[in-house]
Amino acid sequence: MCATCGCDDHSHEQGGGVVIDLEERLLARNDHLAGHIRDWLASIGVRSYNLMSSPGSGKTTLLERTVRELGLPCSVIEGDQETTFDADRIQATGVAAVQVNTGAGCHLDAVMVRKALASLDPAPGSVVFVENVGNLVCPALFDLGETGRVVILSVTEGEDKPLKYPHLVRTGDVVLLNKVDLLPYLDFSQDRFLRALRQVNPHAPLLPVSARTGEGLADWYAWLSR
Repeated sequence: MCATCGCDDHSHEQGGGVVIDLEERLLARNDHLAGHIRDWLASIGVRSYNLMSSPGSGKTTLLERTVRELGLPCSVIEGDQETTFDADRIQATGVAAVQVNTGAGCHLDAVMVRKALASLDPAPGSVVFVENVGNLVCPALFDLGETGRVVILSVTEGEDKPLKYPHLVRTGDVVLLNKVDLLPYLDFSQDRFLRALRQVNPHAPLLPVSARTGEGLADWYAWLSR
């Protein structure tokens, strides 16, 4: 398995130094392009947010409500291995969305985002949301030129996710704990979750939310509009 992105390409496993060198060069090229993306977005007053989570955390439902209720012009880049299901859902809200299918890939990268932005052509002063491929490992490695990183976890995933996936959680500028409307039906302690989170990321705000009921979304919108 490739240590960079988790794919099943074993063609370069022999000679650990070569593998490390290739990975460093790949990430360096990605970071260089991401820097250009970030500078260009800043030059036109566009903020972008990289949403990272596992499959089924509720991030597409969260995005549907966010683009309708935030009160700012928005556009969305949707990352999935296959289908246009999520982009179709976002477009149904009246917001422009571009689907990026990665095939066997487990994350978006700066090249994909640059192409998607060229298609979206975001308006100056708007917000671009990037819904990354559902994965708690690989997306954390790749800078997309985003203004901020949003980690979305759900109460149905258990309290230990920050400790099991520390690298992704550590990179988050804000952590959303979704599906809190289900807490009465689950054995989930928000206090234990918070303790686990703070071991990994002492600073990121934790926002308990429910994309289904709207609970806590005012705090999320306030964070985005700060």
